[in-house]
Amino acid sequence: MEGKQFTVLDLIDLDLKEHNALNLRCINGRRGLTREINVPEINRPGLALSGFFDVFAQNRIQVLGRGETAFIQKKNPQEFIEVVRQFFSYNIPCCIFCCSLEPADFFLQEAEKAGCPILVTTLDTTDLVIRLLRILSTIFAPKKSIHGVLMEVYGIGILLMGESGVGKSETALELIKSGHRLVADDVVDIHCINGNVLLGSGANKIIGHHMEIRGVGVINVTHLFGVGAIRDRKKVELVVMLEEWDANKSYDRIGIEETYMHILGVSVPRLDIPVKPGRNIGIVVETAAMNERLKNMGYNAAKEFNLNILKWIESETAKSVYFGESDII
Repeated sequence: MEGKQFTVLDLIDLDLKEHNALNLRCINGRRGLTREINVPEINRPGLALSGFFDVFAQNRIQVLGRGETAFIQKKNPQEFIEVVRQFFSYNIPCCIFCCSLEPADFFLQEAEKAGCPILVTTLDTTDLVIRLLRILSTIFAPKKSIHGVLMEVYGIGILLMGESGVGKSETALELIKSGHRLVADDVVDIHCINGNVLLGSGANKIIGHHMEIRGVGVINVTHLFGVGAIRDRKKVELVVMLEEWDANKSYDRIGIEETYMHILGVSVPRLDIPVKPGRNIGIVVETAAMNERLKNMGYNAAKEFNLNILKWIESETAKSVYFGESDII
């Protein structure tokens, strides 16, 4: 998350649905909603609430479950107030109480004085922690914007790249007509998740599923082809580099030597596909996607072809050595 601040209010306002929904609402400390969240980690503040602050992870979101809430409710406010004040003396981003539980009034009062947001969710602690860590890891993941078109073809995320005007959008349009799905056109935001997974999405949700076709203009893929023709994000598994056909260039015709493109430190298989009139690039990309699926399943057609050729050569050589050239018909 370079160059952009992520606040508690941003966390609440995230448009998350189904298995990602956090169900957060703020019950206190609203003036602290602009506090920044700077790390993709959470903390269970059991030790801090008992008065031990030596290794308190103050810069993390504090998640309080049934145990912490019951502990606060059971404490005598007069005896516990100093610990609570010390707790809120740190610049905590926010506290989230799970299972729709709310803390004692004196805890809320001290949070209000310190300007620390108190959030409540309907989720249980385990579910909240899993969802929160998944969401924060995506938000804080290394990010890069790439000029290209991201498609899902036979389940494989394919990033179409190339010079402007080479036919990326036209190829994507042909793939969409064949039943494949558009993820993003023109600008693709790529996040590196867990250091080894590249997740691509549109740079702008409003214009993400629109395409610019030269001679036609801007089209809305969702309206033309239906919601089944789009998806919001997809893992990038193959890069297809489209380039103008160069008669003087030697193109790979067998595919034994695999080339890769490095994006955010992750190596992604790359294919250089020449474009010229009369060549159906859509079918070529579909074939590349199916071939990549076979490779992921452990079958490599190019290597098998090369192995069969070597076996044939060895067989023919063995015949000539054993029989002699005059004996071989």
